[in-house]
Amino acid sequence: MFTFVSGNLALDFAGTVKARTGTADDGLGAPADLADWLVAADLLDRAPDCDAAALAAAVRLREAAYRMAVAKSRGEAPADADRKLVNTVAKGELPQIALGADGTITRSGTPAAALTAIARSAIELCGSPASIKECGRAECTRLYVDASRGGTRRWCDMTICGNRVKGATFRARHT
Repeated sequence: MFTFVSGNLALDFAGTVKARTGTADDGLGAPADLADWLVAADLLDRAPDCDAAALAAAVRLREAAYRMAVAKSRGEAPADADRKLVNTVAKGELPQIALGADGTITRSGTPAAALTAIARSAIELCGSPASIKECGRAECTRLYVDASRGGTRRWCDMTICGNRVKGATFRARHT
C-alpha cells in the first residue's frame, strides 16, 4: 500500500501523494491511513488513535516538507513559513523506543511524536549536502535522495518507474 523508496523518511512521507500533477492520488485520505503509514514506516509498532486534527497536522507537515525538498533540489532556500512550521513540529517529543530482554525493539508514542521524527528527518535532509531529485517518469512526482555513485539515478524506484519507462521505450522502438 505504501512505498518507501525515497531514501529519507520525510521524502517517503511526502510520497504519500503519488502524483502531484493532474489528479493527485493522496494516500492519506483518512485518519486511519495516517495511522497505517506510521506503522508501515516503523515509527510506531501499533496504529495510534488518529483523528481529523492529527491528519490535518500531518498533511500540513507533509506539504511543507515537500516544498522544502523541492526548493533544495532547485538550489533555493525554503520558504520561511515552511521552515518555521517544520522547525516547530521538530521541537516535539519523539516516539519512545526500547530494547527488550529478548532483543526486540518496541516503538510507541502519539501521532504528534511520530510527526516530530518526520520533521527532524526533513530538517536533516534539507541541511545536508544530499542531492534530491524528482523521478524521471512523467507521471510520477516522487522526490528521492540520489546517492548513486555518479549522481545519475533517474527514477524513484527501478522496479516501478524505471521498468515502466524502459518498457514504454522498448515498445515504442518495436512498433
